[in-house]
Amino acid sequence: MIAIIDYGMGNLRSVYKGFEKVGVKAAVVSDPSQVDQADGVVLPGVGAFADAMANLRAAGMVEVILQAIKEGKPFLGICLGQQLLFDASEEWGYTQGLGIFPGQVRRLPEGLKVPHMGWNQIEIARPDPLLDGIPDRSSFYFVHSYAVEPVDAEITLTLTEYGVHFASIVGKNKVYGIQFHPEKSSALGLKILENFGRVVKTC
Repeated sequence: MIAIIDYGMGNLRSVYKGFEKVGVKAAVVSDPSQVDQADGVVLPGVGAFADAMANLRAAGMVEVILQAIKEGKPFLGICLGQQLLFDASEEWGYTQGLGIFPGQVRRLPEGLKVPHMGWNQIEIARPDPLLDGIPDRSSFYFVHSYAVEPVDAEITLTLTEYGVHFASIVGKNKVYGIQFHPEKSSALGLKILENFGRVVKTC
């Protein structure tokens, strides 16, 4: 079973329904013990980085997330959930993140319309099971004003251009972060959720 973490910051129902559509068993959970028992973990997120980190701490989720990743459980962060995987964000000051991946979360460059909202393409930088069946230059649905800057370029699986090229999917050791919303990205977005379910099943 995949645990979708409810910490008051995510569009949980659409993520759950996305997994349901592709036949992947998932449940929305708010109890840390349920995350501990899950085979895979999903961290969705919409809103401010600092609020998200505060909510995760208040819910007792930070420790179980770190433990799940340490144990090698497949993990998927979506939108804000991707950003939380990094060291820190400059949104509204400086806020420490989960520190799974070295790097910062920075505002998209001045002069660009923000949020970056709507359909945009991904450029595949390196193959990964998460991208099985996803053609290069496929389009997905984005809504964000900040983007991750990984220290290690090797974790960047796809890039997207919006004034600059930013890492739209990152991943290493079955820990993934996706800046766009796969659950809102039609058939190819659902394919990514299905692929993550397959990664969980093979562990």
